[in-house]
Amino acid sequence: MTYPYLLRGVAVEYSDQVWACDITYLRLGSGFVYLLVIMDWHSRFVIEMEVSNSLESSPFVEALKRALAKSKPEIFNSDQGSQFTSVEWLKVLQENKIRISMDGRGRCFNNIFVERLWRSVKQEEVYLKEYADVWEAEESLRQYILNFTIIKDHINH
Repeated sequence: MTYPYLLRGVAVEYSDQVWACDITYLRLGSGFVYLLVIMDWHSRFVIEMEVSNSLESSPFVEALKRALAKSKPEIFNSDQGSQFTSVEWLKVLQENKIRISMDGRGRCFNNIFVERLWRSVKQEEVYLKEYADVWEAEESLRQYILNFTIIKDHINH
């Protein structure tokens, strides 16, 4: 199931007003890993992240639950990827009474802040290293993101 894009013309003025997420693919010597970040649009802080060797939705749903244990947005924006349209993902958002917003197909600029983070992650971290395995990738990416954006415990000042 997909939802309309709710952020056209919306002024994001405070933390936890809008969160967004995305998944990017990162090449390893023996395949790919997939990196998800959940970001607060106002502060640009990464609230939670997940590295997985699979595109199954369950590890990403667990990351969403960890993020929601820290705080809760009014609106959550994503693309229409299968992880974000899965019954499990949508159920977590609905149970928390969070308004669901989804980018239109091919509309990567609707999620420009996460796309900008991907550019930095890839140019300043991923392209400079060769991760041996998913665990090394996760450790290195977590350290990079901690240094780059600060993973938010809950900053609502």
